[in-house]
Amino acid sequence: MKAGFVAVVGRPSAGKSTLVNQICGEKVSIVSKVPQTTRNAIRGIVNREQGQLVFVDTPGRHSSGKKFNKKLMEVSQRALDDSDMVLYLLDAARAPGEEETELAKLLVPRAAKTVAALNKTDIPQADCARARDFLARHLPAVASDRCFEISAKNNEGIEPLLAALFDMAAEGEAFYDSEYYTDQELDFRIAEIIREQAINRLRDELPHALYVQVADTEFRDAETSNARRRLWARAFIIVERESQKGIVVGNGGEMIKAIRLASQKELNKIFDWKIELDLRVKTGKDWRSSDSVLRKITG
Repeated sequence: MKAGFVAVVGRPSAGKSTLVNQICGEKVSIVSKVPQTTRNAIRGIVNREQGQLVFVDTPGRHSSGKKFNKKLMEVSQRALDDSDMVLYLLDAARAPGEEETELAKLLVPRAAKTVAALNKTDIPQADCARARDFLARHLPAVASDRCFEISAKNNEGIEPLLAALFDMAAEGEAFYDSEYYTDQELDFRIAEIIREQAINRLRDELPHALYVQVADTEFRDAETSNARRRLWARAFIIVERESQKGIVVGNGGEMIKAIRLASQKELNKIFDWKIELDLRVKTGKDWRSSDSVLRKITG
């Protein structure tokens, strides 16, 4: 039996979270068009006849001196250091730049255990020849038979990629029982889904200026004998400034209501319980500069 941890790395918006969700067949990571949506090392578990692979979705690697970004890069670096293999995701529709070159340099010592995936081949602007040329110049130790052209969005080309990773994995026992597809805690999953729904509606106003805190959860009896058990949760969307609270609440409370209803709908797809949210907004002044808050939200 094969087993191993696979760090999924790439630039922001390369499609890492979409790929992990497709590979796992379940919603493991939240997805948004906002770069660096992922803030934690999110684990998605794949069980096959060959064994078990644990994919670790990481924040997109972006050069910035800001404390928040440095914390995200620490998360990504730990995942790289702790994993047995690396899945390097390149956006084939975007020309490699300085950030891509810096990331490739980081992977040079890990090239022997790296598999590359050229993503977004479904987009007309995709240029796989350009991406392959970049790999040949900057990561020549990653052989062409370990480079795959895929569309994470359309679930294309993923099976050969998985087969290559299982071939590279070492013999070993599974890390998780076969029924698991992620090891995320309940509060974390609820908070992430709320954050996804919030940033997808507010990305032009304050995409990175919020986080979500689940304050209380409580299981409640089903309303009827054949109804699903209910899970009630109180959560807070936390912004940096008082002026941002009105953006989240919206005119007449329309925005926060839309976020709450969309979050409940998404959570009801994931859990066996009926989810009921009590969603509110509060201010956490300059939280992106607070070490204690950053430790809390990046794990």
